[in-house]
Amino acid sequence: MADWKSLINSDPTDWLLEGDNPSVRYLTLTRLLGEAESSRAAREAKRDIMRDGVVPRILSKQRDGGWSEPGRFYRDKYEGSVWQLIVLAEHMADGAHPKVRSACEHLLDHSQDRESHGFSAGESGREDGGRHSEVIPCLTGNMVFSLIRLGCLEDERVRKAVDWITRYQRFDDGVAVAPTGWPYDRFEICFGRHTCHMGAVKALKALAEVPAWLRSKAVEETIKAGCEYFLEHRIHKRSHDLAKVSKPGWLKLQFPLMYQSDILEVALILTQLGSRDERLQEAIDKIVSKQTPDGKWLLEASFNGRFQVDIERRGAPSKWITLRALLALEGYYG
Repeated sequence: MADWKSLINSDPTDWLLEGDNPSVRYLTLTRLLGEAESSRAAREAKRDIMRDGVVPRILSKQRDGGWSEPGRFYRDKYEGSVWQLIVLAEHMADGAHPKVRSACEHLLDHSQDRESHGFSAGESGREDGGRHSEVIPCLTGNMVFSLIRLGCLEDERVRKAVDWITRYQRFDDGVAVAPTGWPYDRFEICFGRHTCHMGAVKALKALAEVPAWLRSKAVEETIKAGCEYFLEHRIHKRSHDLAKVSKPGWLKLQFPLMYQSDILEVALILTQLGSRDERLQEAIDKIVSKQTPDGKWLLEASFNGRFQVDIERRGAPSKWITLRALLALEGYYG
């Protein structure tokens, strides 16, 4: 395989290490450059995440643990509490901070189904927690990812949510008969003959956050099935006709992605899980082709204007997309 550094037009590392985006600076130091989290530079960047930029601006808008009416944590796209928790997790917010901890508890209280331990788009009208009939896979994956990233893996409620993924998440590729029973009957779009791509992505993203030494056999088996599903699709193709792109929007690089996905997010997850399968090559080549002459990547799509706080500028060089692209290349080529 090629040296990944030979594939970039120019080294953007100094740009990523600038102080205006402490989250990107921290991740560049620790994940791209391999600097110890205990180093002075990493500790300072981690501290600055809570002092400057997106994270403190989001937390300043928090009220009673959330950012919306309790029952509208999901439906207020993309200003509700669900979406803020995802942004906080992606930005490496400090999970021990009282407001971050309060946000985690808010979603566990209002969105997690007490019966199945998946996460629901609606609040139960009869008791605490989420509505059993509205548990959906993309939301469950996103919440499990966020809660683990924010330091809640030891919480029994989060461990049970991981179990929800290993028990119910499917990676069907046009099976002859659609699955039946709960939760499959209500949401055909999520669990029909062909599994929803976004739900599968977020499930795999969540399980990738579980440290390797803590992964149960069920987690390992689900990861294996999920990786194979995306490799069969070359990430973004129709597995039964690899000449066709499943959804053109997946080729536009975006951050944060919320319930949507793109080729970079999936490539990053797969390489994080150790995959260097040749079936990734086409997606990796597509990612490489999108860099600018100075070795940066653009924010090609965005939900800016719908967030509590806008993140970067659409059409401009993006530190988030650039970092994620470099991490995917480093993970694939080593």
